[in-house]
Amino acid sequence: MRRPLPGRLGFQHLLARAHDLTLLRGLDSFPHLSVIIGSSTGLAPLIYFEGERMKFAGTDKYYLAPELEAIVNMAIVMEKPLLLTGEPGTGKTQLAFEISRALGMDIEVLRAKSTIKGEESCYNQDTVLRLNDARFGSGKTGRNVESFYDYVIWGPIGRAFRAEKRTVLLLDEIDKTESDVQDNLLDVLEENQFVIRELNEVVQAEKAPIIIITSNAKRELSDPFLRRCFCHHIAFPSKEEMVQIVGLHYPEIPKELLETSLKIFYELRARGFEKPPATGELLNWLGALQHSGQMPESTENVPFTGVLLKRAADIQSYRQKGSAKSKSSSWSY
Repeated sequence: MRRPLPGRLGFQHLLARAHDLTLLRGLDSFPHLSVIIGSSTGLAPLIYFEGERMKFAGTDKYYLAPELEAIVNMAIVMEKPLLLTGEPGTGKTQLAFEISRALGMDIEVLRAKSTIKGEESCYNQDTVLRLNDARFGSGKTGRNVESFYDYVIWGPIGRAFRAEKRTVLLLDEIDKTESDVQDNLLDVLEENQFVIRELNEVVQAEKAPIIIITSNAKRELSDPFLRRCFCHHIAFPSKEEMVQIVGLHYPEIPKELLETSLKIFYELRARGFEKPPATGELLNWLGALQHSGQMPESTENVPFTGVLLKRAADIQSYRQKGSAKSKSSSWSY
């Protein structure tokens, strides 16, 4: 919902929740502002407004650290790609989806892989279908074998560029691609256009998308690529930050359960597992504990170990360590 309002306000913040009717009724006292209401749950995404400019301020399911909030909004305003690094489970990918949800935008996702080519992320031609139509006819499909565009399959970048409204474009795990592919993609995104080689026609973005790029640092990114991005490393949340994150998902969790679980969780992370438990595993584990009514006691006897540890080697290592401690204590006097 966008509502033009009279007057002018140099700098104002408005925090909107869909269930807060009192706030919405008083909106007319805030000149030159608009409201977007996004969540069907009654807990709407949080959006700030500065003058006429929209700002992302986290959502009811995503904790946004101040430094990350600042660079996200600067990337949106300056139309720069934002590269997010950090270990798996720190919310890099989820951030793009939460921006999309909060700002009421569609999202296009490019899942990077080692075999991907820059062109196919923009468009591809279904040559097999075109050949079949040329041989056997297109029937009642309405396709014209002479029309190239009737056989184009638009990739995520192509769809984002052709969208009438501004979208969020997520390039997920870009470090899986080769460096030349990374640079080619950045050329396209920087210029907001690409060329259809078969026709020598340029597809220009209607609206520059909000570009979020994630990397797990499995492969070094090229200097030219890094130079053209805003970059932010999402560190693993501290215990204080994790309390806030958990509070968004389990607002009524008992304090004793939360404190005990976090203590065990961070102790397990410190053991050097191949895949240490991350935020997603913690949230699922807390859900399992609440459903079962169990209270974890120590790292030696963790309920639902398979919710926290996913690699077979990690689970085996955990069990062997627990078994060794059990034998040691049984021989002590």
